[in-house]
Amino acid sequence: MLKVGLTGGIGSGKTVVSNIFRILGIPIFNADQAAKKMMAESPEVRELLIKEFGEETYTDERLNRPFLAAQVFSESYKLDRLNAITHPLIIDAANRWMRSQTAPYIIKEAALIFESGSGAHLDYIIGVFAPMHMRLKRAMDRDQVSEEAIRSRMKRQISDTIKMKLCDFILVNDEQKLLLPQVLALHKQLVKLSDGII
Repeated sequence: MLKVGLTGGIGSGKTVVSNIFRILGIPIFNADQAAKKMMAESPEVRELLIKEFGEETYTDERLNRPFLAAQVFSESYKLDRLNAITHPLIIDAANRWMRSQTAPYIIKEAALIFESGSGAHLDYIIGVFAPMHMRLKRAMDRDQVSEEAIRSRMKRQISDTIKMKLCDFILVNDEQKLLLPQVLALHKQLVKLSDGII
């Protein structure tokens, strides 16, 4: 079974692409959703986050997302601390999940595949590319935050130029080149790779 990563910058369209693969019957592990669930439900993670960021990290037993976001996106070392707590746990959860799958290939969707070092556990990595102006608009519309806030988050990730060079496959999501045919062609290629045909 091939282990495939799916990554891209903020607003590139990773979720759209992973949903297409899901419709094709490919199991998807969403690292960002797993991290949110872990921060919300794991007593171990809760204790570590409170110790690192303070009691305000949780309000009425619930993760205070706005407070935590304000902390980690204002100072890079705080984001590094958050990642140091969550990344090893997410990588471990993803690896356990992968071992339980039986499809020809599986996909791990994560914004920080290269930044977290989890690319080392994968056979191939797909990058989703979109022009900067589209990424900004999509992220601003989705998160209901300012352009400045999105640009600040983008600075915490490696540049798209470098990220795409590190990927084995690139899907272009620019609303000009049709996305569905690209995904279908790549799906066929990955199935062949998993069968050892290519």
